[in-house]
Amino acid sequence: MRTEAVELRKPEDANIIVGQSHFIKTAEDIYEAMVNAVPGIRFGVAFCEASADRLIRVEGNDDALKAAAVDNARRIAAGHVFVVVLSHAYPINVLRNLKEVPEVVTIFCATSNEAEVLVAETERGRGVIGVVDGRTPLGVEDDEDAKKRKDLLRRIGYKR
Repeated sequence: MRTEAVELRKPEDANIIVGQSHFIKTAEDIYEAMVNAVPGIRFGVAFCEASADRLIRVEGNDDALKAAAVDNARRIAAGHVFVVVLSHAYPINVLRNLKEVPEVVTIFCATSNEAEVLVAETERGRGVIGVVDGRTPLGVEDDEDAKKRKDLLRRIGYKR
C-alpha cells in the first residue's frame, strides 16, 4: 500500500467539502441540496464514479468552482469521493442538506483552511483514509479568547 497527502486547492474566498457517496446520481442530488440550502450560493460539485465508466461527474452553477472541484477530485482520484467547492455561503449553511442526501455516506471535511486529503492506494484502487484540516492548536482559550469567540458568532449572526 502507498499513501499520499493530496493538497486541496480552492479560490481564496471559497470553502471546500470532501465526502464519500455511493451512486451515480450523487452529483445531481448534491446540486439540488446546495441550491435548496442557500439562495445565491455559488458552487461546483465533482463526483468520482467507482465502477462502470469511472468518470468524474460534474454539476454546479459556477464554472470556476466546478473547475476547482474537478481539479481536486482528479488529484484525489478515489472512487465514490465527491468534492464541493462553494462561495457566497459557508459549509454550516449546507451540511445538513448534504447529510440528508440518501447516497452520502460520510463527510471527511468542510473547511476554508489549508487542508490535505490522506489517500491510500492499493492494487484495487484509491481511498480516503483521513484529512488534515488546518494547523495544530497552540494552547487553550482563556476568558478573553472565549469572549472574542462569542462576540464573533454574534457579530456574524450565528448566535443571539
